[in-house]
Amino acid sequence: MALLEVMNVGIAFGGLQAVSQLDMKLEAGELYALIGPNGAGKTTVFNMLTGVYRPTEGDIFLDGKNITGKSPTVINQAGVARTFQNIRLFDKLSVLDNVKIGLHNQIRYSMFTGILRLPSFREKEADMDFEAMKLLALFDLDKEAHLPASSLPYGKQRKLEIARALATQPKLLLLDEPAAGMNPSESEELMHTIKQVQKQFGVAILLIEHDMNFVMGICEHIFVLDYGRIIAQGNGESIRNNPKVIAAYLGGE
Repeated sequence: MALLEVMNVGIAFGGLQAVSQLDMKLEAGELYALIGPNGAGKTTVFNMLTGVYRPTEGDIFLDGKNITGKSPTVINQAGVARTFQNIRLFDKLSVLDNVKIGLHNQIRYSMFTGILRLPSFREKEADMDFEAMKLLALFDLDKEAHLPASSLPYGKQRKLEIARALATQPKLLLLDEPAAGMNPSESEELMHTIKQVQKQFGVAILLIEHDMNFVMGICEHIFVLDYGRIIAQGNGESIRNNPKVIAAYLGGE
């Protein structure tokens, strides 16, 4: 059974069919890319997979369970986490606290326990600090743990958002243009980090990205979307040489 199976999924906004007859299968622990021209519907796909949009047709299964139209909270708790094209951090909170927010999916205590700061509260907070610092160290952010998230440079804010998503312990991690705005050196470093995340956490990753060197450098399977439909899928070599993909997207690079 595939980790994620998308079957004949589509969504229309009024009279506009944004995505149509979308079929995708993602296996556990693999690294995938979703590419295509601007306006092809890539972020709309992410929004359907995470419950931001409810498909108007088709079904989405995660580990064999139908998650179609479930709320973002339910889908996140089921094992899907994401980052955004435009970075969304809690700017005034510390780097550490941004990651700890993600950990609240796994570590919980009652409001009563939190208000009175009972021993169980302090114990669980210490556990979260430890787990959050491990994640920050993976992204080389541990030295900035107590700084406001807003004080980080752009590239590190991108990494922090990925670390926060990982804190929810996802089975599937969706990355929306993770290398956007990064220089070549930062992109190269991020490639290695994403591969390390895949290996260390065994998480499946689906990313949207326009940097084809980035995509071809790390992704084992690529889906190409154009006008809301998958026009090709396969490994990097087959996609690079596909006439439909060249005409719709790569030819304009």
